[in-house]
Amino acid sequence: MSGLHLFEGFGVELEYMIVDAASLDVAPVADRLISAAEAGRGALGPAPTGAVEAEIERGPLSWSNELVLHVIEFKTNGPARSLEGLAAHFQADIGAANALLATGGARLMPGGMHPWMSPDDEMRLWPWEYGVVYETFDRIFDCRGHGWANLQATHLNLPFQGDDEFGRLHAAIRLVLPLLPAVAAASPVMDGAPTSTLDNRLAVYRRNARAVPSVSGRVIPEPVFTRAAYETELLGRIYDDLAPLDPAGVLRHEWVNSRGAIARFDRNAIEIRVLDVQECPRADMAILGFVVELLKAQVAGRFTDTAAQQRRWPAERLADLYDRAVIDGEQARFDDADFLAAWGHADAPGGRATAGELLRRLADELLPRGSDAARAWRPDVDVILQHGPLSRRLLSALGADPGRAVQHRVWAELCEALAAGRLYQP
Repeated sequence: MSGLHLFEGFGVELEYMIVDAASLDVAPVADRLISAAEAGRGALGPAPTGAVEAEIERGPLSWSNELVLHVIEFKTNGPARSLEGLAAHFQADIGAANALLATGGARLMPGGMHPWMSPDDEMRLWPWEYGVVYETFDRIFDCRGHGWANLQATHLNLPFQGDDEFGRLHAAIRLVLPLLPAVAAASPVMDGAPTSTLDNRLAVYRRNARAVPSVSGRVIPEPVFTRAAYETELLGRIYDDLAPLDPAGVLRHEWVNSRGAIARFDRNAIEIRVLDVQECPRADMAILGFVVELLKAQVAGRFTDTAAQQRRWPAERLADLYDRAVIDGEQARFDDADFLAAWGHADAPGGRATAGELLRRLADELLPRGSDAARAWRPDVDVILQHGPLSRRLLSALGADPGRAVQHRVWAELCEALAAGRLYQP
């Protein structure tokens, strides 16, 4: 994203599970899918025996591998100038991938986690290009857990130029992060049963690097607003803590940082990573469009003065709010009056509001009826804000007896929603 200023470009990445079309169990065939697409074949071939490319370009998008063989990522091929129109590109490539996978009895599944996968038994690392990186992660952190082997996300990359833009964007993102699970939670089931947590992907994500706690910190990034401070105070600590376990420096790169938003100075961007992938690209783009409007408002100082107020928030205080949203989604109770004021909600009764109440108010302010932003995103954002994030809708569909047969039916419906490009409403 070099050369782009704030909000002049958008890098979007969507990760999906590959599953058996009948059983919906995970299917570790991402290498076969990428090989078939690269070669222009009309069907999946056998398991490859030679080198497999980690990424292939297909017009406006690229397809790439992830840590494990049952996950495929679709991403913009370089920064897009607008989020509008991207859903159609992603949907087309999902259709192409599903057509190839169908020849091998497989399909794509959306959602933040597979509901019944046993990662201890089913995890298979990507063995090809970059394989040494994944092997190093596995050696240090043991990637068999859910936090490594069973999580699918949407990533948003936003550009900046220089310390001033970096600081303004980083401050705004830190304030947005506690709100995101309330709109994007899409992982209510783990190990074959619903849990008390609405966003299980984020719950396990924050524990995946416990062998080296500085790698993920509190998920909310520390209050650092220059490149020098970020590299010294944040990345430097991670690299120092990893060094005894990684003497060859395989992981000594910016991407080892596992916070919910990470600076990528190699491409002058900040990557937001706490969004579960949704039921279809249309839903993802609506959420991203809303997120961008939230960030633009904070960067512009619509609710708070950037220097005096946005930058003073300690990570621990924001992390407390974020953790509440991870558990309760849009029903999370925010009783930090200063945080509500930071979003223009100082008049909240009793100094408290739910995350959903705050988001609905912000949607009315930042996606006003008749505006270009409302035309692009408001109808789908309204579905989410009125009926809850995907996790809430999935729990509603599961009902009072969410056994394996019911889960299979609901996630088969979710696969159909992805294939058709429609929002999921039970």
